[in-house]
Amino acid sequence: MTILFHEIVYGPLHSRRMGSSLGVNLLPYDGKLCSFDCIYCECGFNKDFRTKTKLPDRKLVKAALADKLQLLREEGVKLDVITFAGNGEPTMHPEFAGIIADTLEMRNRYYPETGISVLSNGMHISKKAVFDALRKVDNPILKLDSAFDETVRLIDRPNAPSYRVAKQVAQYKKFQGNFILQTMFLKGVFEGKEIDNTTEEEISAWLELVKALQPREVMIYTIDRETPASGLEKIPLAVLQTIAARVSESGIKTNVAG
Repeated sequence: MTILFHEIVYGPLHSRRMGSSLGVNLLPYDGKLCSFDCIYCECGFNKDFRTKTKLPDRKLVKAALADKLQLLREEGVKLDVITFAGNGEPTMHPEFAGIIADTLEMRNRYYPETGISVLSNGMHISKKAVFDALRKVDNPILKLDSAFDETVRLIDRPNAPSYRVAKQVAQYKKFQGNFILQTMFLKGVFEGKEIDNTTEEEISAWLELVKALQPREVMIYTIDRETPASGLEKIPLAVLQTIAARVSESGIKTNVAG
């Protein structure tokens, strides 16, 4: 079953990786908008969920978030994190930087102990406003599912033909380690091609990039929900833990979700 978020602010939900999380969706409520088209995305393939709905504007997002935070505080609800994710790539919103500024202000007012996370594919951090906004949040969580362009094209299917892992890594280096790197491990067959980013060749090359980037944490996870592509398999927890142990040898913290 495909999961689309029909509100701007949803939850709190329990996140495997982040605890009690209040979600913020800056994308259409009735479809999907993303610069990747991942074969494992819980929101489905881009082509199946096209939308004519406008994006929620900054004022609307601020009002929805203020209402929800006020209500949760009055009810005494514990909140670990406010997470920008939703129906696609949040940094595609043209008012993303302003929305983050509003969110920081409201977080400080209602839930000063709560972190702000953004789940991003990193495709838009070449824009200064997006990069600067991501530097201000507690947890910029940036995706890198393989060290190889060919594998990224199979798994993540970026919509820009110019996508290169090397270019992405150069952008990530600008965070000077103050970010969280997130990698989805999976295997299977899609459109007749075998996919497995847990082979020794894949892991060795990926580890070299992790060491070069020195993120403050690496999130290692696998499929948890139904995927739009059939024929994909989740990776056993023991394998994920073995990969995590190799990351930990470099002194980098890991977070594994099986």
